[in-house]
Amino acid sequence: MRSRVAPWLASRKGAEQGPVRVLAHGDTAALRTLVARDPVANVFIDALLTTGGSAVPAQHGAVILGLFEHDGGPLASACWVGSNVVPIGIEPGQAAYFGRWIATHWQPHASIFGPADAVLGIMGELSLAGISAQEVRANQPLLVIDGPPGLDPNPALESSSSSRFSEVLAAAAAMFEEEVGYSPFLGGEENYRRRVAWLINNGHSFSHCEPDGEVIFKADLGAVTIRATQVQGVWMNPRYRGLGLSAGYMAAVVLLAQRLAPVTSLYVNDFNHRARAVYEKVGFEQVGTFATVLF
Repeated sequence: MRSRVAPWLASRKGAEQGPVRVLAHGDTAALRTLVARDPVANVFIDALLTTGGSAVPAQHGAVILGLFEHDGGPLASACWVGSNVVPIGIEPGQAAYFGRWIATHWQPHASIFGPADAVLGIMGELSLAGISAQEVRANQPLLVIDGPPGLDPNPALESSSSSRFSEVLAAAAAMFEEEVGYSPFLGGEENYRRRVAWLINNGHSFSHCEPDGEVIFKADLGAVTIRATQVQGVWMNPRYRGLGLSAGYMAAVVLLAQRLAPVTSLYVNDFNHRARAVYEKVGFEQVGTFATVLF
């Protein structure tokens, strides 16, 4: 798999670990300012800051790294390092600093995701340290819509009911396995069950079910702030694919998401031409490029 990463290997010249350190509670205001520069690209960490209220994560084992322009200077960029790695405002020339810190303090991560230049720069440095990836998805258009959808929504889509937990869980697991190639239960079924239950209980899961409970379509809001949401977990029951239903469901997702924040975002694999056509029909426009590294 290294051959897939090689084109983005960062040069070690000038890649000293530099002024990277773990952020403390006193860095919270600076981190909020950095996140606010791009509330769509940074929606993941913005949501965590909204919940936790600090640059020190509540999640066990997670830290947020910061790179400062000079001693005592402003926070230039940052990076969430936990079960996943998520860059925050990292410019291409800064990525190697974070990559070297992560390599030096290596622990297993599920993925790196976020703006492509930063993700690939970090992964390049990890590769130089002998850390390989299972898959690199280097081109994932970041899409947004901040107005009404371009077609009528399907009125059958609604917030998922806790009474349909088992059915929504099964659909979520099927989506995950299709997307990454293995069951989410391999990482701990109870953790995944809690995540799906949390999405349902907080109104961040949307679905349309048959009368017997079988899920026809589902989508989640993986991150929610007052400024933006990020749609994840989009899944159509295979029995209903190819019938032209996806666009109407996605239009409904947009309207439901806009009850929580004015901007709805998502990112999609560049090779998923069918999904990209649906999102374009709904009214999504590309504003950037993400990448995802899977370990």
